[in-house]
Amino acid sequence: MNIQQIAPHAPEVQQVWQLREDVLRKPLGLSLKDEDLSGEKEEITLAALEGTDVVACVLLRLLPDGKARLRQMAVRPDRQGKGIGKALLEAAEAIAIEKEALFMELHARETAVAFYENAGYHTSGKPFEEVGIPHIKMEKTFSL
Repeated sequence: MNIQQIAPHAPEVQQVWQLREDVLRKPLGLSLKDEDLSGEKEEITLAALEGTDVVACVLLRLLPDGKARLRQMAVRPDRQGKGIGKALLEAAEAIAIEKEALFMELHARETAVAFYENAGYHTSGKPFEEVGIPHIKMEKTFSL
């Protein structure tokens, strides 16, 4: 497995989009086609590749005041539980730290809270609904 930053016009972008659609949107009866994705050009796209196949992805947005935001983490169902999500998360954190972020925030689906807690994130605030399902804000402060 190889983790790479994907350029906006790279051939892998379509695979990243399809993975997000299949894993994050279709199960909820939603589609990325119905969303405004224009802000994504400001984000860093990371993908885990096995050969030329994208098996996981995540978006990273660098914000002011030393903050970074993680979004749209998706791992192909047949590759879940194999450490790919953890490796992708660590790669995103390394980039955020390199870009001088002091902490990372994300909105975790309830089903992913334990994954992020195991990676050192803590909950912040109360559960809320996003895309029709429960989420909770989570944060991690980086030790620089």
